[in-house]
Amino acid sequence: MTLAAGTRLGPYEILSPLGAGGMGEVYRARDAKLGREIAIKVLPDGVASDPKRRQRFEQEARSASALNHPNILTIHDIAEAEGALYISMELVEGRTLRDLLASGEPVPVKKLLDISVQTADGLAKAHAAGIVHRDLKPENLMISRDGFVKILDFGLAKLTETAAPDASFSPTAVAAPTEPGTVMGTASYMSPEQASGQAVDFRSDQFSFGSILYEMATGKKSFQRKTGAETLAAIIREEPEPISQLAPRSPAPVRWIIERCLAKDPEERYVSTRDLARDLRSIRDHLSESFASGATGIVASVQRRSRAIPFALAGLGLLVAGYLARGVVGRAGAGVEPPSFHQLTFRRGPVWSARLGSDGKAVLYSAAWDGKPTEVFVGSAESPMSRPFGLSRADLLAVSSSGEIAVLLGSHLVKTYTHAGTLARMSATGGEAPRQILEEVEFADWSPDGKELAVVHDVGSRTRLEYPIGKTLYETAGWIGDPRVSRRGDRIAFVDHPSQGDDGGSVAVVDRGGGKTSLTPVFASAEGLAWSPDGSEIWFTAAEVGANRALYGVSLTGKRRLLARVTGAMTIHDTSTDGRALISQGDAPNGLLCLAPGETAERDLSLLDYSIATDLSADGKTILLFESGEGGGPGGSVYVRGTDGSPAVRLGEGVSVALSPEGKWALAILHLTTEGQLVLYPTGAGQPRPFPMPGLKVGGGGFLPDGRHLLVSALEKGHRSRIYLADLEGGRTQALTPEGFGEGADLVRIATDGTRFAIRGWDGKFYVGAIDGGEPTPIPGIGPNDSVVDWTDDPATVYVLRNFGPPPARIERVEIATGRAVPWKELVPSDAAGVTFIFPSKILPDGKSYAYSYSRVLSSLYIVGGLK
Repeated sequence: MTLAAGTRLGPYEILSPLGAGGMGEVYRARDAKLGREIAIKVLPDGVASDPKRRQRFEQEARSASALNHPNILTIHDIAEAEGALYISMELVEGRTLRDLLASGEPVPVKKLLDISVQTADGLAKAHAAGIVHRDLKPENLMISRDGFVKILDFGLAKLTETAAPDASFSPTAVAAPTEPGTVMGTASYMSPEQASGQAVDFRSDQFSFGSILYEMATGKKSFQRKTGAETLAAIIREEPEPISQLAPRSPAPVRWIIERCLAKDPEERYVSTRDLARDLRSIRDHLSESFASGATGIVASVQRRSRAIPFALAGLGLLVAGYLARGVVGRAGAGVEPPSFHQLTFRRGPVWSARLGSDGKAVLYSAAWDGKPTEVFVGSAESPMSRPFGLSRADLLAVSSSGEIAVLLGSHLVKTYTHAGTLARMSATGGEAPRQILEEVEFADWSPDGKELAVVHDVGSRTRLEYPIGKTLYETAGWIGDPRVSRRGDRIAFVDHPSQGDDGGSVAVVDRGGGKTSLTPVFASAEGLAWSPDGSEIWFTAAEVGANRALYGVSLTGKRRLLARVTGAMTIHDTSTDGRALISQGDAPNGLLCLAPGETAERDLSLLDYSIATDLSADGKTILLFESGEGGGPGGSVYVRGTDGSPAVRLGEGVSVALSPEGKWALAILHLTTEGQLVLYPTGAGQPRPFPMPGLKVGGGGFLPDGRHLLVSALEKGHRSRIYLADLEGGRTQALTPEGFGEGADLVRIATDGTRFAIRGWDGKFYVGAIDGGEPTPIPGIGPNDSVVDWTDDPATVYVLRNFGPPPARIERVEIATGRAVPWKELVPSDAAGVTFIFPSKILPDGKSYAYSYSRVLSSLYIVGGLK
């Protein structure tokens, strides 16, 4: 059916043809109801009556409409009118990737990376929802005029598994499986399994994506032959011409990713498309400038990247994060006169943010005093007295020169170190309700004239620095901290954090045209930033090692100097033109609490300054703990202690993991962040027993009930983590899961009968695996901020920590088959002042004994003078 201009299809008026698209003709149309232009795809006359073709057409609409992602074309509606079956969709002004490749020349590296990251992000979203495209090719990638990539034509999409809990589509949209031996797709971009008519999954799309990347990198199709049959045969049996020969200046990391995507065996491709997108993003964000300038011989971040371990997950990763965060600053400054410190706050809890008023005398800050929710307070730089501003459960963001404040309402944890909420503005004198401006904001700062706001805005998987709101100057897959507009309003300084899992970062500036300059190397910890009083430097607080941040200044040419250093961690919040600064100083010690058998009150078993519980003996009388703080030594220390409060016994160096069933051995990891070697410490008399696992870096583990076998999460070089069964007596190891299981921050949780285990998978969900092998199965109803703590005395249920974050820690018993949850207990220290999060480490099956650790942040606010 060919439609003339002016033809009406339901509420839409056809304006002009746009050409063929997939299985139908595409037209520009106007939505009469909303007054907007859209695209209409109409099923051809000759196939409208074909049930199978019609089913595929409807399937395209339903598959694509199930996905809500900026890199996937938005489907508005599917309907039938005037004898025509059609779908209405987003109108994208631009050109396809095929148009970009028409010259036969390689795509510049910077553009290649930008297109590939967006495409991979969209595919990852589809794959997480169980949808496979099956016809990915340059014609199905549209690049809008402003550079956004849209994936088109999910007409061959097939739901390969049960949808993720957050997928927004109905089970009735699941299409019938393709019959074995059916070949669907476009020949040049098919995967080997697709070309041979075998069953396909998301890894088939990875192969097609690799073929597209190959063509962008070289200007040639990877398997193009004279006929379709010859092309299919080449895909199945042959290797493409090496990229290094066709495009010798192409970056090595890009070549490695393409080669992995084009692996004939699906098992050799990425376990998760999210990981593929992450690797591409890492190259784009950190190395693309070097590649674009022709630099060669750079070691790719995809090879050297060590995974950040977020606090937002309970278990071993918290031990690692604590260990990394508690080291000693390694380099002292010289010749710095001590500044003066005038303390402004004296209550117990964390000061989250602070600003000087526009008159330079008032001080506004947000803090969570004495275990209560965060609140905004107002005081004076000359007096320690302050009063509530009248704004509870809100965070102060900025104070303007025109007498307004920016605040964050309804904040929720989005990354390890940041919260997002609704940005609002109100008078600095109070007396009015906040006026909401923008959702999903993390930070904000006013322009010098108080008329515009610079914001850190979460948009999908990206974090953007916008100034003014709506104009993106910089974006990253990591996070952006402490944006501050310069005193002239021409630049914004911020802390650029490459990883969402820690607060390591570098100081950077960006101009109003989007030109970004990094001024410092990446520090181990970097939080707090302000322009110097005269605007010639950026003052920031950071630590080269550990978390004891000192105060530095850096010029716009990158010249850095030390301004001040004190015990504990410093965070700079603001400066005044007369040379003063607002700085908070404090510490974040950990505590450890345990409920021993037969007791009704929790006992404090904290040892030094950063004690973390890792296991309880089966009788609940012995606790295994890890001391990662200043007193724990450079490698951390393993201790056992009676839950009756008896003295602790140091067993040796390392990170403690688990006690053996009879309590005679403690499993620990030496050199966790580098080599990851297992060692067994006797809890009584005896000598340590190293347990080598050649070629593997161990991240966690536990004993099976027989005491002779271990279940270990380990990483083989060049591969993702997986779960291994290790024989303590014979030394043999056997992989039990595919790659991608056992990564992140959760221990292997072994069932009491020893037949199954719970572990977090590559997609952030929890799975149950079997000791005798087989594919792990997901546990429904457990979100990415939840964590399995232990198995209950019912082998069908587990203890789950809900929504990791501020106290109380809510624990539920969850059925692994159905996800049905029953509340069990809320954990919170009796002294909740400054407690920011709680991470239960062990609950005995009957629930009568348990142990948990918590992090407490206690800080004070100072007005500091004499900084030069």
